[in-house]
Amino acid sequence: MKKILVVEDEQSIRESLLELLEVEGFSVLGAANGSLGVQMAQQHLPDLILCDVTMPQLDGYQVLTSLRQHTETAAIPFIFLTARGTKENFRQGMELGADDFLTKPCTADELLVAIASRFDKKAAVEKQSQKQLDGLRNSIAFSLPHELRTPLNGILGLTEVLIDDYQEIDRQEVLELAQGIHSAAERLSRLIQNFLLYAELEITAHDHERLSVLRSGETRLPNILITNVATAIAKQEGRETDLHLDLQTLKIQISDLKLKKVVEELVGNAFKFSATGTPVHVATIVTKEGLTLTVGDRGRGMTVDQLASLGAYMQFERAFYEQQGSGLGVAIAKRLVELHGGTLAIDSIPGQKTTVQVMLPGSEG
Repeated sequence: MKKILVVEDEQSIRESLLELLEVEGFSVLGAANGSLGVQMAQQHLPDLILCDVTMPQLDGYQVLTSLRQHTETAAIPFIFLTARGTKENFRQGMELGADDFLTKPCTADELLVAIASRFDKKAAVEKQSQKQLDGLRNSIAFSLPHELRTPLNGILGLTEVLIDDYQEIDRQEVLELAQGIHSAAERLSRLIQNFLLYAELEITAHDHERLSVLRSGETRLPNILITNVATAIAKQEGRETDLHLDLQTLKIQISDLKLKKVVEELVGNAFKFSATGTPVHVATIVTKEGLTLTVGDRGRGMTVDQLASLGAYMQFERAFYEQQGSGLGVAIAKRLVELHGGTLAIDSIPGQKTTVQVMLPGSEG
């Protein structure tokens, strides 16, 4: 049974609405003012809210603004009821995120049609989200076994050598075999983590509460984080002198952990696909939109087709296969950036260079 909260300060109107909705088979709740309406919405999490605009304590606009700021109530369908049905009132309500705007007095049919329309729209969105998630699950189920096989075969092959020839193998060979096993295991671990993270991001993209939590993070000193991550990668690759940093800073709307992942993937690829002795440039600049991060290398570059495949990151297996292991990392970085309201663009010339530019919004406060 769908639950509807009616926030209306005039008792006669509130009781009439509650009675009508109860007769129509809804579970109903009533609030006599905006403040109480916010409390009841947070406590009972109704499926839909009908709210008057002009009320004491909190008006309807303030009620909607408050509810949209909390992840548990942000996605609840919200319909305004008002005697002031001007164009300005309508625009203000829509800008705040209202789903519909009814002018009082309205007929029972008008009200019920508006409610049914909101529920139909919500059901359609949920159905589409479920379809996309089902496609993602099928894609993961198809691609994961294939991609796990390479590092797993390496581990199995090297351990079989140890088992079969352990009596004849000297200490140096044992060390080399162990290093090979460890390297393959690390690759396998990173691959699994990336698959799981990509799946998590796709689920988050279709879940308002998860998305709100994701976007609540911020990085206060991105220049320090970027420096630490890029330097560690350069050192691991034995290419400290190839790294060139030119960093400005601005508090941005992405958590340290998620920014670290973006930088790891982009800087890691820049070193992976460029030769020792060629520069890798990492720069940030503060703009009116936020912070722009640029990662550039003088490596092998990507073709137009490869760039296009990275853009189609919803096609899970294509994003992974086209770049033989780097595509998924770039797809993850792109998805992370976009879920935080930013953009990621790639400019590449085969055999010459690749430049990745990321724009991340600044964080208020």
